[in-house]
Amino acid sequence: MRCAIHIGVGRPIQRSVAAVCWSMDLDQLLRHAGSVAATSTLRRAGFTDRDIRVAVSEGRILRLRHGVLALPGAAPDLVAAVLANGLLTCASAAPHRRLWLLHPHQQLHLLCRHAGPPHAVVHRGSLVPSTLLLPVASTTDVLVHGLRCLPTVESAVLVESALRQGVTTLGYLRERLPGSRNGQARRALDLVDGSADSAIEVVARILFRANGIFTQTQVDLAGIGIVDFLLEGFLIVELDGATHLERKQVIKDRGRNNASTLCGYPVLRYGYADVVYHPEKVLSEVWQVLRGRTVH
Repeated sequence: MRCAIHIGVGRPIQRSVAAVCWSMDLDQLLRHAGSVAATSTLRRAGFTDRDIRVAVSEGRILRLRHGVLALPGAAPDLVAAVLANGLLTCASAAPHRRLWLLHPHQQLHLLCRHAGPPHAVVHRGSLVPSTLLLPVASTTDVLVHGLRCLPTVESAVLVESALRQGVTTLGYLRERLPGSRNGQARRALDLVDGSADSAIEVVARILFRANGIFTQTQVDLAGIGIVDFLLEGFLIVELDGATHLERKQVIKDRGRNNASTLCGYPVLRYGYADVVYHPEKVLSEVWQVLRGRTVH
């Protein structure tokens, strides 16, 4: 019987042993930990130095350096976190916490109590210890670090997905972001309402409202169904993800467009690239319809 340990963060980085045990071998525990772990982590889980030496000699696990072991093919970001004696946080932790990111981030974001590796963004301080065996910060720390670090719209996207998961609340986050130094973070929270089904919906909602357009989200219209946005009470805006390219969805979207027209609602449709990279074009076309002017 081996004891699995959870990795916690305090002062700001400290690993603690949980009182939960599983019957699993060394390889299984490493897989559960993201395929990489410190030797001390394995020892606290009940494995001996002999267990580790045998696994290394058999080629089942790799010794990356003194004190760090991994399975072949371990994810580079998790390996980097353990090698730095830190935890992934902010944008680097988002995929592991199933949080939305507007853009992929190549730069590593780490929660460390010391200087991190070159070119990494190092975050200090932890509010809630992680309960994962993975070297990933708690959801609270990931969100707080993201709100302090990322551009406003990107951090709003991150928080919106956490609200959709039900793993935090706006009130909870505001309480943990006091004082003037957290003013920008709290302003990002003002842009979040939990109504979006995707990252680009958050971006579009912020875009429309920032430009003074009365914006309703996820509106159920008789004879049409639920639409992504209803602007000024009459213009439908739909955002198309990858699934909208599938034949079944194309047929469905065509029917909804026809139904919208028959019910007197004009429709504009946009994809990720439109909203994220060409917002001025989206706004121009939206305003043309809202003002009753279309280009012929």
